Amino acid sequence: MEMFEFKKIMFCTDFSPASRLVFSCALTLTQDSRNAELVIFHVIPEPDAEFWKTYIYEVDDVDQKARSDIDDKLHEAYLKHIPAGVKYSVKVNIGEVDVQILEFARENDVDCIVMGRQGRSSFRTILFGNITEKITRKALCPVLVIPATYGKENLRYQ
Repeated sequence: MEMFEFKKIMFCTDFSPASRLVFSCALTLTQDSRNAELVIFHVIPEPDAEFWKTYIYEVDDVDQKARSDIDDKLHEAYLKHIPAGVKYSVKVNIGEVDVQILEFARENDVDCIVMGRQGRSSFRTILFGNITEKITRKALCPVLVIPATYGKENLRYQ
């Protein structure tokens, strides 16, 4: 019997507390797949991005400051937990979350999308739940959905 191996695994994050568990699952899947690459993917929703640009437009280099803050967050939450030898990349896009995830997955030959079922707040929970549903219906690759209730005891890193 021929075995399927993932080559590119896309971890979608909204930086919610539940994202740590989803990251742990994506990292484990990447490590268990020979020569796989983990893509850490974050989307800044377009309305949020435009609001902040107009709200603090007088600040110099607002885009660079925002990118620096996201880079710091990515490092603290995920990158520092990736063991040596694991291939990874980071991508941050701006736009409609579901559209950006699906387009990136299609254009970059993603073999598996790993995402959570619950977002950052009650509003985001509804939003992210809808996004998760859209991704699972429209993705051309497998989608692994991790429920937020799965539990901290399943985390590989603390």
